[in-house]
Amino acid sequence: MVNCCDLVSEKNEPVPLKSISVELQVRDHVASVSSCLQYVNEEERPLEAVFVFPLPADAAVCHFSARIGEQEIVAEVQDKQSARDQYDDAVSSGQQAFLLEESEESSDVFKLSVGCLSPGQKASITIVYIIELSVQADDALRFCLPAVLNPRYTPAVSAAGVPEVSSASVIPYTLSLSVEVRSSDRISKLESSCPLDPLEFLDAQHTHATVNLTAGHRFDKDVELFLYYENSHQPSAVVEAGASAAPSGSLMGDPALMISLYPEFPADVMSSLASRGEFIFVVDRSGSMDCKMHHGNDAQMRIESARDTLLLLLKSLPMGCYFNIYGFGSHFESFFPQSVVYSEDTMEEALKRVKSMSADMGGTEILQPLKHIYSQPCYPDHPRQLFIFTDGEVWNTKEVLDLVKRHVYSHRCFSFGIGEGASTALITGMAREGSGHAQFITGTDRMQPKVMQSLRFALQPAVDNISVDWTVPEGVKVDMLSSSINTLFQGQRALIYAQIKGQSSGKKEGAVTVKYKLKDQPVTNQLQFTLQPTEDTGLTIHRLAARSVIRSLELEERAEGADAENVRKRIVELSVQAGVSSAHTAFIGINKDHNQTVKGPLLQRRVPVAHMLQMSMMQCQPMGMCAMALQMDFDSTMHYSMASSNSMIESDDESDQKAEPLKDPVLQLVSLQKATGCWELNASLAAVFGKTEDEVTNQKTAQVDGSVWATVLALIWLYAFKSDQQVEWQFVAMKAASWVRSQKPDSLSQCVCDGNALLGCQVTEDMLGI
Repeated sequence: MVNCCDLVSEKNEPVPLKSISVELQVRDHVASVSSCLQYVNEEERPLEAVFVFPLPADAAVCHFSARIGEQEIVAEVQDKQSARDQYDDAVSSGQQAFLLEESEESSDVFKLSVGCLSPGQKASITIVYIIELSVQADDALRFCLPAVLNPRYTPAVSAAGVPEVSSASVIPYTLSLSVEVRSSDRISKLESSCPLDPLEFLDAQHTHATVNLTAGHRFDKDVELFLYYENSHQPSAVVEAGASAAPSGSLMGDPALMISLYPEFPADVMSSLASRGEFIFVVDRSGSMDCKMHHGNDAQMRIESARDTLLLLLKSLPMGCYFNIYGFGSHFESFFPQSVVYSEDTMEEALKRVKSMSADMGGTEILQPLKHIYSQPCYPDHPRQLFIFTDGEVWNTKEVLDLVKRHVYSHRCFSFGIGEGASTALITGMAREGSGHAQFITGTDRMQPKVMQSLRFALQPAVDNISVDWTVPEGVKVDMLSSSINTLFQGQRALIYAQIKGQSSGKKEGAVTVKYKLKDQPVTNQLQFTLQPTEDTGLTIHRLAARSVIRSLELEERAEGADAENVRKRIVELSVQAGVSSAHTAFIGINKDHNQTVKGPLLQRRVPVAHMLQMSMMQCQPMGMCAMALQMDFDSTMHYSMASSNSMIESDDESDQKAEPLKDPVLQLVSLQKATGCWELNASLAAVFGKTEDEVTNQKTAQVDGSVWATVLALIWLYAFKSDQQVEWQFVAMKAASWVRSQKPDSLSQCVCDGNALLGCQVTEDMLGI
C-alpha cells in the first residue's frame, strides 16, 4: 500500500525522482547548465529508475556523474552499443550502473537509466551541458529549460515490446533554479515566463548578477529566461587554450576560437524590401493543434492562432509575388495545385479557406508535403520562401532535416514551433538546414510578431557570395570548424568556430573578415582578435565546436553515397575525445567498488514527464474517439500511435464549422484591406474606429476619393493607437502608403488633418510614409 504522502505516479507507484536543482551560469551568450537529480528508493526491493526527458537540440552534454553516499562515479563517453552492453551486464550482476544516451532519431530527447538502487538508498545524478543562447526579435538572449516532452507521432507502430513512458499532468518532483550571469557588457534586465526572485547585481558596473527561480515551482512547463544586454550587437572573439592532456594538433589539444558577429546592413539597402518571391505557408493541422497555446483562461487554440497569423501574412504579401498554402496531418492538401500569382481574387479565395481550417487531419506527417513542394518547379526571379508552422510532434526528425538540406539551394525555410514541447531538433534544424530562421511561440507569446519578423527576413535582399578570410601571423593557421555560412540576416548573430594551429614567435593579433554581396553591393565586416587564450573557460568553446562538427558529420553520414561506417567512426572518436554526446555514443558509469552486490528481482520505475498533449487531452479529445497509446521506442524517440489509421480528431460536423469572429481590432482592420493595400469606405471599417459610416463619410473632403480617405484613416488609426503592435502591421502599412502615393491625390495634407480631427489624434504625413 502506497502512503498518500509519498510521491507516486499515475499508476500509484512510488516515484524515485524527488527533486531537480539546476545551476545556470551564463558567460556573455554561452550558458553552462548543471542539473542535479535526487533519487531515493523508498521501496522494499532493488530498483531501476528510467527517465526520458527533453534537452535543447543544440546542447552539448559534457558531464555525467553519480554520487552514492560519499562515493562519486564519473561516467565516460563510449560507443553507444558498448555502453548499453556494459550497463546491462552490470545491472544483471547486481552492480550499480548509470547510463545516459541521446536518441538516435531526435537530438533533443535523452534517456537516463539508474540501475540497482538498494532499498532505502539515495543517489544524486549530475548532468552538465553547454549551449549557445539564441537571439530574439527584441535582441534578448533566450534560454529554455524544457520540461515538456511531446509524444512523436508515427503512422504505424506496434506496441509489442515497446516500454511505456509515464506521463503526468502534475509533475511529482520539484525544480529549483539558480542563475549567475557574467558579461563583458552591461546587463539591462532578466525576465522569465516563471516567477523569479529580484535580480541582484554583484558589482557596480552591472556586469555580474544572480537570480533564483521562486521557491515551490512545479516543473510542469518550460522555464524560459530572457537576458538583455545594453550593447547586444557587440561583436566578440574568444580564444580558449586547449587541454594539456590532449595531443597537439587535435581539436581538443589546440586553441579554439569562437567569433560572434552581428552583420549590420546598409540602411539604404534595407529600406527596399523585395517585391518578388514565392511564399509557401505549410500549416500543421494535426489533432494536437486543437490544444491551447498555454494554460491561461484567455488562451487561443493553436489552430486559431495559426489562422490569425495566415490572415496577417496574406495581407502583407507584395503584389505580383506567388503564394500557396498547405495543410498537413496524416495526409496533406494545398489550396492551389501550384503556387499562384498574388492578386485580389487569389487572396480572397485563400482567406475563405483559411477561415475554415481546422485541426482535423490526424497525425503529424510533414515529410510528404515537403516532398511534394520540392518536386514543384521554382519560378524564375521569385526565390522560394517556405514558412512551416507546427507543434513539432514528428517521429522522423532526421529524415525531414535531410530532405530540407538537399534542397537548400532552391529555397529558404522559416520554421515556427508552436506551444510548449515543440521539438527543438525539428524547428531549429529545419531553419538551419534551410538557411532560414527559427522561432518558438510559447507561454503567452503572440504568434504574429514573431512570424512578421521572419517575413521581414524573407523579404530582405538575399545575401550572396559569403566568404570568411583569416589574417594571422606567419606560422599560424586557422581551420574553420563550423559549417560554411550560407545565410546572414540583419541584426542576427553569426557564430564561427575555428581551430588555431601552430605558433607565432612575434605578432599575437589576428583578424577575421566576412565579405558578402547585398543587392550587388559589396559589404565587409571585420573583427580583430588576440591569439592569446583568455581566462580559463573550462573547454566550453572546444566542446561547443566539437558539437558543431559532430552535427555536421551526422548529416554527412546520412547523405547519399556517404561512407557511413567511416563517418560514424569519426563521430565516435571525436565524441569520446571531446567528452560530448552524440547519436552514436553514451555516457556510462559503473560503481565497480560496490562490494555488496544487490540481490533479488529488480523493479523498474519510469519517472513521469510533462506532456502538453496529455495535459490538454480533456480539451483536445472528443469522447468516443479511437484509443491512443503513449509509448517509447527509444531508438526512434517517443511516439503516439493510433488504433485507427484515420485522423486523430474528427469533428462530426467539420464541414459546417465556422471560424469565430476576429476579436483583435488590428486583425479586424487588416481583414478589410485589399490586396493592393487600400481600404474601402464602409460600415465595417467605421466600426473599427468606433464610428458610424455616416460620421466617417461626412468628414471626407469632397475632392478626395473614398478609398484614399479610408486608407489614410486606417494608417492614422494604426500609428496613433496601435504603435505597440507595429511589428505586426508594418507590411500592411507599407502597402497602404505605397498605394496612396501611387494615387497622387490632391489635398493630401488636408486629408490627414481631417483624419486626425475625426479620430482625435495628431499624426503627421511623414509618420505615415505618404
